[in-house]
Amino acid sequence: MAGPVLEMRSIVKTFPGVKALSDVTLTVRQGEVHAICGENGAGKSTLMKVLSGVHPHGSYEGDVLFEGETCRFKDIRASEQHGIVIIHQELALVPYLSIAENIFLGNEQATRGVISWNETLRKATELMRRVGLHEHPHTRVADIGVGKQQLVEIAKALSKKVKLLVLDEPTAALNDEDSGELLTLLAELQSQGMTSIIISHKLNEIRRVADSVTILRDGRTIETLDVKAAETTEDRIISGMIGRDLDHRFPERTPHRSETSAAPALEIRDWTVHHPIDQQRRVVDGVSINVRRGEIVGIAGLMGAGRTELAMSVFGRTYGRYAGGTVLKDGREIRTKTVPEAVAHGIAYVTEDRKHYGLNLDDTIGRNISLSGLGNVARRGIVDEHEERKVAERFRKSMNIKTPNVAERVSKLSGGNQQKVVLSKWIFVEPDVLFLDEPTRGIDVGAKFEIYTVIDKLAAEGKAVLFISSELPELLGMCDRIYTMAAGRLTGEFSRAEATQDVLMRQMTKDKEVTR
Repeated sequence: MAGPVLEMRSIVKTFPGVKALSDVTLTVRQGEVHAICGENGAGKSTLMKVLSGVHPHGSYEGDVLFEGETCRFKDIRASEQHGIVIIHQELALVPYLSIAENIFLGNEQATRGVISWNETLRKATELMRRVGLHEHPHTRVADIGVGKQQLVEIAKALSKKVKLLVLDEPTAALNDEDSGELLTLLAELQSQGMTSIIISHKLNEIRRVADSVTILRDGRTIETLDVKAAETTEDRIISGMIGRDLDHRFPERTPHRSETSAAPALEIRDWTVHHPIDQQRRVVDGVSINVRRGEIVGIAGLMGAGRTELAMSVFGRTYGRYAGGTVLKDGREIRTKTVPEAVAHGIAYVTEDRKHYGLNLDDTIGRNISLSGLGNVARRGIVDEHEERKVAERFRKSMNIKTPNVAERVSKLSGGNQQKVVLSKWIFVEPDVLFLDEPTRGIDVGAKFEIYTVIDKLAAEGKAVLFISSELPELLGMCDRIYTMAAGRLTGEFSRAEATQDVLMRQMTKDKEVTR
């Protein structure tokens, strides 16, 4: 067995009022893919920031040894000079520069300060071929998908003669096909001698690609396991992550659907939306769905099926060009042409992209929670900060948002806790109907269960929930009914008893409407 290429010994990292890492130890062997997993806030990203020099030597306790040498990195450039390159979940690419320019950004192929574009293009082409990226090197990064952007980041890392590649949640924003291709690339790089660390919440991916997995909990190392060993099951990893056995991935669900004789809480009839640029293209094509009070209704579909476009266009027409259709609330037609109109009618939308559309990352937790209903904490047009803080504290406790103070900036929270803030923001306005778009994307199994419990409670209170998710087990575990979409069209509707992964996938890959 190969010896260690990386050792992190007794790492302690403290922020004001918070000990993020406490005596963490990590050993990575030469040539392996080593996974790190743990709940949001367990310290995974903080540990990698210590390794990469984001948190420089002197700001933490403990030792970092790479290739047997004690390292005292003062910044990222110092760690990269040793061959340690980290790819963060938020990609560090410039969208309006070309692929080639991004690959060598900060590492330009220059002689005496003059860039050699021939050399840049030649080397970029070689690196792109190595990672399986078949675009032209002059293509702008803004014009390729997120999956291909990940490949640009890996090519960029390879250009720096990387010895240890660290990927932080590399597949969080990818569809299944792109995720599979990225994991295949990791295996190919490993066969060429590359050592990698992958941080992921997706346990099936860890079992597929990793050799070892280190589990962190509350800033401490719990254990390191051999992924290939028979006893290293998903349940064993989950138990280590959350400190208890998770007998059920989803809360016990008792459907709370209102009387079928009552009008649906929300009904969408023959809804059609055109693409915002290509106005001949229908991204939502004659879709009709409904959801009753107390019901959780899922919407399943592959990337590009039109699920998010449907939700956004109904919620204040925030996507595309409206081409037809009606929205009814409790049997009466309503107007939702603007977001304030939709909110006034009791409709809320939890976006799939919390960092860009769901939160103001530069503001406090308290202000983010109150943003959707400032009128509820204002007197004569002036926000009552004491009342705002009381509301935020109530949600901090009821949603179990892990923070010492609601006056903290929301950017300091882990992904799972940020998602709880987004949910709190919309629950605060007491909506009747909630669109939940990928509400558990990028968060760990423990935080997922907490959010599932919140969703189930909302349904029990009589809310109508439309649940969009790319994870079929999640829809099957949470929903009373599931609609399937493909290419902007509705392709099926299934009760809880009828739905299986095979049935849903067949309908999700159809290209024309199926009538029940």
